Amino acid sequence: MLALAIFSGLAFAQTLPAVHPPMAAKSEGKGALHAQLPQKAKVLSSIDAAGYTYLEVTQNKKTLWLAGTRVAVKKGDMIRFDDGTVMTNFNSKTLNRTFPSVTFVNRVLVTNEKE
Repeated sequence: MLALAIFSGLAFAQTLPAVHPPMAAKSEGKGALHAQLPQKAKVLSSIDAAGYTYLEVTQNKKTLWLAGTRVAVKKGDMIRFDDGTVMTNFNSKTLNRTFPSVTFVNRVLVTNEKE
């Protein structure tokens, strides 16, 4: 679950609460992964800042921004992520930029899936 603590510094909880369901392990099948990370998108660009990665992605012919803990991605990668929480008119002081809309997610995973 997304811990919305302090958005001036983009602080997230680093550990999951005791009641949070376990995250998918590598040995779990594709079905478990899709259940925990139901969203899929293609990376257009990424920006690393203050321990987080902002991802510009395309999903269903729409462009959107995601933000989550740092992840190594490159343009063209397919990713999976959780539903997250949408913030509108979010101002990142670190980037000196206001995003019309950004979805804060708990987990991003680069996959070998096709579009």
